[in-house]
Amino acid sequence: MTATGNGTDQAKHAIRERVWALLDAHGAVRPPGAHGHIPSFVGADQAAERLAALPAWKAARVIKVNPDKAQLPVRASALADGKTVYMAVPKLAAEKPFYLLDPEILPVLPREAAAKETAARVAPQVALSEMRPVDLVVSGSVAVNHQGVRLGKGAGYSDIEVALLAEAGLLRPETVIVTTIHDLQVVDEPLPETEHDFSVDLIVTPSQVIPCGPPRRPTGLYWDHLDPGKISAIPVLTQRSAPNR
Repeated sequence: MTATGNGTDQAKHAIRERVWALLDAHGAVRPPGAHGHIPSFVGADQAAERLAALPAWKAARVIKVNPDKAQLPVRASALADGKTVYMAVPKLAAEKPFYLLDPEILPVLPREAAAKETAARVAPQVALSEMRPVDLVVSGSVAVNHQGVRLGKGAGYSDIEVALLAEAGLLRPETVIVTTIHDLQVVDEPLPETEHDFSVDLIVTPSQVIPCGPPRRPTGLYWDHLDPGKISAIPVLTQRSAPNR
């Protein structure tokens, strides 16, 4: 989704730039570096291990995880644990916008299947109507504060994915939303947010688990926050736009 005002846009961008620079300065990311990305942070494996020890993880059977490299260990851990994983098609640019990673039928090992390039080759794509309710959402972030307000890299796809799940009844009140990040990505300050932004319930870093404030998530898509170019580029939005606008 797009930001609703230039002021909010600029404030978010300034914070991203600061956190990206901080990560690069401390050598806390792997190549190609932090700038412009969901950072592939040093310690991502340890964060995934810490997440896998949590009750919310152990109880979850169906997980939605973003396709970024930072969350590759999370996807691999989920598949190794026998969990079903949904991962978005890049930029949601397909009529069936999610890959289904089912550990019972994958033809390759979990760590290999968890790589987004391999998933695109071996995993079937599914429509929202074919998906099961999601127990746990794992999201990548650039910055998150202790209230669970998060900033992604600015493209807005994570917000759309969560909104689509909510609108389809696949995101339930008990669904837990988590982000795995480096400790340097946790900020103490208020972060700008808009109506379509979702918050996280838990922050998991290589060294700690941080419970966040009351969860906030959309009930569905906010069409007035989407520009026409974004709608036309995402088939699932194009299909839905006519009856909803």
